[in-house]
Amino acid sequence: MLDQDSIIVITGAASGIGRALAVKFAHEKVAGIAISDVNEEGLSETAEMVTNLNVAVTKHLIDVSKLDQVQRFAEEVIEKHGRVTHLINNAGVGLIGTFEQISIEDFEWLMSINFWGVVYGCKVFLPYLRQQDAAHIVNVSSVFGFIAPEEQTAYCSSKFAVRGFTESLRHELAGSNVVVSAVHPGGIKTNIARNSRVGEGTPDEWKQQGTKFFDKVARTSPETAADVIVRGIKNDDPRILIGSDAYAISTISRMFPRRYLGLIERISGHKMSLRKK
Repeated sequence: MLDQDSIIVITGAASGIGRALAVKFAHEKVAGIAISDVNEEGLSETAEMVTNLNVAVTKHLIDVSKLDQVQRFAEEVIEKHGRVTHLINNAGVGLIGTFEQISIEDFEWLMSINFWGVVYGCKVFLPYLRQQDAAHIVNVSSVFGFIAPEEQTAYCSSKFAVRGFTESLRHELAGSNVVVSAVHPGGIKTNIARNSRVGEGTPDEWKQQGTKFFDKVARTSPETAADVIVRGIKNDDPRILIGSDAYAISTISRMFPRRYLGLIERISGHKMSLRKK
C-alpha cells in the first residue's frame, strides 16, 4: 500500500537508486520522506530535489553500519515525522578483487554496510512499522543474490545474505500488517563501481577496468529502477526484479545451477572476470 499519508525512510539516498526513489515518492505526493547517507553533499542535493516537489523531507547523516547511528536515525524520524510506514534499505557498496587479494578488513567493511545495515534498519524500524495499519519493508539485494561470479566473494556474500534474510523475514511477517519485499536489480547506471573500494592486494588498474565494464553492461537508469520498485510496493510484490537482464539471470541460474555463469557470459557477450587467464 502506498498513499498520500505514507512516510518513507530511504537509506543510501545521496545518489543512484536511493535518490531516484526519493524523487519518485515525492512525485507520488507522500506525506514525508526521510533520507540518509554518509555523503552529506549528495544528500543535500537529493533533499533539495524533493523540496522542489513540495514534499516534506528530512536529511540524516547516517552510517548504516553503526547500530547506534541507525537507532538515532529512527528516533529522529519519529521526532520529525511522527511515524514511518515504508522502510527502504538501499545503502550499499562494492569491493574489487579476488578473495585472496582482499583483506578480512575489506570483507568486514562491505558486509557491515550491505548486510548488517539492512539487519539494523529492519530491527530498529520494525517496532514503529508494527504500529501502522499497513507498512512495508523493502530490502535491496542484487542479481548477485542469484549468481556468484568470480572476484565478487564479499559482494555476493552480502547480497545472498540480504536475499535469505529478507525471505525469512517475509515468511515470519506473513499475514501481519508489514509486507516484506526483496529487490534484485540487474545492471543499473549508478556510481557503485566508481565508488567501490579496491582490495588491499588488488591491482590498481582493476578499478578502471571494472568501471568500464560496468558502464558497458549497465542498461537500466536509476529512474526506471525507482519506477519498478514503487510499482512493486503498490502490488505488494515479494520479489522485485529490475531489468531484462535480471529476469534472464534469475531464469538461467534456476535452470542451469551448475553452469549458469558460462551461459550468461556467452549470451551477454561479456566476460565477467577482470583477471587475465
